[in-house]
Amino acid sequence: MLQAMTALLPVSGRGNAAGPLYPREQGDNVLDEEHFDFRVLGPLEVWAGSRRVEIGGPRQRIVLAMLLLAPDRVVSIDQLVEAVWNGRPPATSRTQIAICVASLRKAFQAAGCTEKVIVTAAPGYLLRRGGHRVDSVRFASGVEAAQTLAQRGDTGASADLLGQALALWRGPVLTDISSPVIETEAALLEHRRLTAYEQYATLQLQLGRHREIIAELTTLVSDQPLWEQARAALMLAHYRSGHRSEALSLFRQAQRVFREEIGLEPGRVLQDLHTAILQETSGLMPASDTPGPLSAGTALPELPPGAVSFVGRDRELNALDTLLRRARGGASAIGLLVGRPGIGKTALALHWARGAAEAFPDGQLYVDLKRTDIADAPTVLLRALGMSDAQIPKSHQDRLKEFHRRVEDRRMLVILDGVPDDTAAHELVPVAGSCCFLLTSCRVLAIAAQVRLRLRELRPAEAVALLGFLVSDGTVEEGGLAAANELAALCDYLPLALSAAAARLVAKPHWRLPHLLARLSDPRHRLEELYTGAPTLRTALLSGYGALPPAAAELYVRLGLIDGERIPVWAAQALLDTDPMDAQGLLEELVDATLLEVTDAGTDGWFRYRLPSLLALHAEETVHAVEDAAQRGAALERVMAASADTGDSAPIPALRSVC
Repeated sequence: MLQAMTALLPVSGRGNAAGPLYPREQGDNVLDEEHFDFRVLGPLEVWAGSRRVEIGGPRQRIVLAMLLLAPDRVVSIDQLVEAVWNGRPPATSRTQIAICVASLRKAFQAAGCTEKVIVTAAPGYLLRRGGHRVDSVRFASGVEAAQTLAQRGDTGASADLLGQALALWRGPVLTDISSPVIETEAALLEHRRLTAYEQYATLQLQLGRHREIIAELTTLVSDQPLWEQARAALMLAHYRSGHRSEALSLFRQAQRVFREEIGLEPGRVLQDLHTAILQETSGLMPASDTPGPLSAGTALPELPPGAVSFVGRDRELNALDTLLRRARGGASAIGLLVGRPGIGKTALALHWARGAAEAFPDGQLYVDLKRTDIADAPTVLLRALGMSDAQIPKSHQDRLKEFHRRVEDRRMLVILDGVPDDTAAHELVPVAGSCCFLLTSCRVLAIAAQVRLRLRELRPAEAVALLGFLVSDGTVEEGGLAAANELAALCDYLPLALSAAAARLVAKPHWRLPHLLARLSDPRHRLEELYTGAPTLRTALLSGYGALPPAAAELYVRLGLIDGERIPVWAAQALLDTDPMDAQGLLEELVDATLLEVTDAGTDGWFRYRLPSLLALHAEETVHAVEDAAQRGAALERVMAASADTGDSAPIPALRSVC
């Protein structure tokens, strides 16, 4: 029961760390007066050393707040206008924004800063962080560093770092600024604070500090009465402190609040915990032998805010169980999970691994090759196996041999997450032994695996179920099955995109499904809306594109100019102005990279392909960023000419705007 509850509570903690909160920035100890300390986690403040910088009136403060919410990123003038005037700008709005920026620059210069903090960058402005500090960036870095330590098993240090990150908050985000646009962004930051505090509470419980966190959790539950995870942590803290009646009272209070506020009963986490407390289940009390997470060389997967849920994949889980039969027989086994970015490969691998732990008595290892240079992977794995840096061989080949030697006779599971190519797979996986390897990759790999699975999108019912788990306040159920299905379809039934949509609903509790559907239905804004819910979605899409060779990358982005539902070879040929065999070769390269799907073969023997809708939007977004209008226009002219000449019965691609 305790393991089930803590699996649903993200990891984190509090304390007094001796080490730095996050990687040091220039001047992290003491900022000189030429570098600013920008603070948005509370009222907006700017400090130069020990002096507070005056930054002007309401409009200047809104403009600066918008730039600070996106440091080192361009904020368009249109976005600034919307933030300042909320849909009712005067005719001189763009000029007034320029005046606000000039006023801010003057204030910074008067405070002693000689460099340009706000720079002009089409189509707007950019706040260049450089040697300056922004407390929201420091908070995010601190939380990430704490999670990495927790996943490596250093619970105490992780708790310390999270405590310092949470201490950066001085109150509600930008509470002194009135702007609906900023209020939306502030709500997202507040949600991340609450999620970090949940993580902190979980680590405190793991460290046996249940009495110390009762007061803070009580305040949090009072402020957020529908926040199930915080209430569950408080119930457990009370129970462990000998306050069984208070723990049960919290559940009865939850029943009353949930019925009055949303007309539903508390979720499964609270119900199961309530039952366990009634039965005084032994697993609720701290135990020194409670199993920890998988041994990890780098971070475990970044899950979205809210309940960590896993749905579906029954066929894939059953297939992976084939590896268990080989493992129990002492034979080596290799599994391979392939799929496009965001499809849920890591989540599936870890979910299966945790359920299969008993089959691997010598342990489980995990390395995230998306964040670890392949040259460092053997070192990371050898450290996880208990070797000190002094014992680890010097050369890469010797480290590989030592890793193979140490695992070949062990009944253990090694998860290699995000294997980039065949070379990496063949280097890290030994040819024999009793060890089981489970690989995930965005590419089809040639390694000989007993289980090879290409993950598809979730089924519609599974996607709707995932939304319901992630948004536990009843919003999805209230919106109806048709609306939930429509939302799932707009997210391509992709777990990461569904998590992003759920995060938007959780962060904006007054939104309902029709509101979010309206925002996602416009393809011009869909990705940006989802990026706001889960910034990792942008990273995932970029990673797929960034790993492509130049010619394949060029084709991928140009496919964003046409309708991607049924792509004939002649369209790719025209987009690149190449011959059909080369065009098909590049299309197949995109298939191998899991960015393109094969739909059927035409009567002429050429395959037709499909670019999933979110990838199509990303390709369109990218082509407008990397190619000029002349290049895009020429490519489209060739497609139009080819469509007039071809005898292909496939639908002519619907051309997108090139503006």
